[in-house]
Amino acid sequence: MAPGSKRVPSNLTKSEIKELIKNAIVENSITPSSRDIFIQLQQQIIQLQQQLDELITLEILPIDPNFNLTQSIEHINFAQIKSLITDERTAILEWHLQDDNFQTFIITAQSDLPLVIQASVKDNLALVELIQEYFQDYQKNQEQWRVEFLLRLNKLAQILHLDEILNNLPTTCDQLILIPHRFLHCLPLHALPFADGSCLLDRFPEGIRYVPSCRIVQMIQSRQRTEFSNFFAIQNPNGNLPYTNVEVENIKRYFPNTNILTKADARKDLLNNQTLNSVHCLHFSGDSDFKIDSPLESCLFFADEPVTLEEIFKLNLSKCRLVTLSASETALIDWTNSSDEYIGFPGAFLCAGSTSVVGSLWGVNDLSTALLMIKFYQNLQMKTTIAVALNQAQIWLRDITKKELLQWIDANQIPLNATIKMILRRGLHKFPDDIQPFHNPLYWAAFCAIGQ
Repeated sequence: MAPGSKRVPSNLTKSEIKELIKNAIVENSITPSSRDIFIQLQQQIIQLQQQLDELITLEILPIDPNFNLTQSIEHINFAQIKSLITDERTAILEWHLQDDNFQTFIITAQSDLPLVIQASVKDNLALVELIQEYFQDYQKNQEQWRVEFLLRLNKLAQILHLDEILNNLPTTCDQLILIPHRFLHCLPLHALPFADGSCLLDRFPEGIRYVPSCRIVQMIQSRQRTEFSNFFAIQNPNGNLPYTNVEVENIKRYFPNTNILTKADARKDLLNNQTLNSVHCLHFSGDSDFKIDSPLESCLFFADEPVTLEEIFKLNLSKCRLVTLSASETALIDWTNSSDEYIGFPGAFLCAGSTSVVGSLWGVNDLSTALLMIKFYQNLQMKTTIAVALNQAQIWLRDITKKELLQWIDANQIPLNATIKMILRRGLHKFPDDIQPFHNPLYWAAFCAIGQ
């Protein structure tokens, strides 16, 4: 990591884990065997913290004296964690992965202690095998990855004991805050399926959103972003994605003040703090590149040269409510990293000041992404939350039939030039009127709302 760059904590900080464990290990709260597991977990955390402190002191600080400044994470105890839940309708689900097991923490307003679900050895082995196969196919065999996608989502729901988790939530709960860990950040947990054909998204009408850690929830809750009138967009800088033009041209109609950088005019030097200091919504619609082997070098492509992840950390988005990254792999982090680092586009934009980021977990389809984004911004006009607006747009895209889609395009006067209209109708021509052309989660589930 370069000097002066920032990191965002993933999942629980070690002090948060110890606080949860301390609150869970009370008289008669868990079985004796489970108590032994938690004590071992706490001892392991202490040892790892000691090893980390030695590594920083002996090897990192001599090279980068400013490293500790980028790693400062304030302690947050369980009382503070619980205070993040502002009503009885919200629950936090948090996972912690280790080499040989994992835990699920369930935190609600009604419970004085976190409920902890301990995974079995069998579950942990199955999770590791599933993840290895998932990412190996994603990197080396995209066709196989797509074929196995639905099957793997079903397996993941079983491994995580999704039904058991939901059975432990209050019946009043209709909103979830998900805090994954390590490679779980890179999976569409909101799309985990049930036997009846529905998915997690359908069970929580007030939205499912992701956050890197409880500390980040606390940080962004203090940011008040009531204004949402100034729209700044980067539109198709490389000129190779025809539906991004349709997307941005339609979305800008919902904002009274717009600044659109289109194609060759989308230059890197125009993405500066002077331009961004009054922006309420930043929308990028173009090409991106996430580098798993060097996340800080990941970039968004502009017409002249790319903007790197490291440069994004330095932006000033102090008035920004939403950053939408309508591009591929813009919500990924390094899934091979076993540490608590959360280095990716969402973390960078949250650190830069935005309260919410919408990004994607894989390479996305140009057409389905444009439709999803248009509906997402249309939903935002109803004064709903960002998570609800996105979730409802995803359900809409999943369930809409070919006939309904064409009617919606006409009714909303979606600006399509003759060429695009011809390509769209030819692409949909082979489908019957009642078919749902984007029902597969590969078309709608990639995007997730991260932050407030």
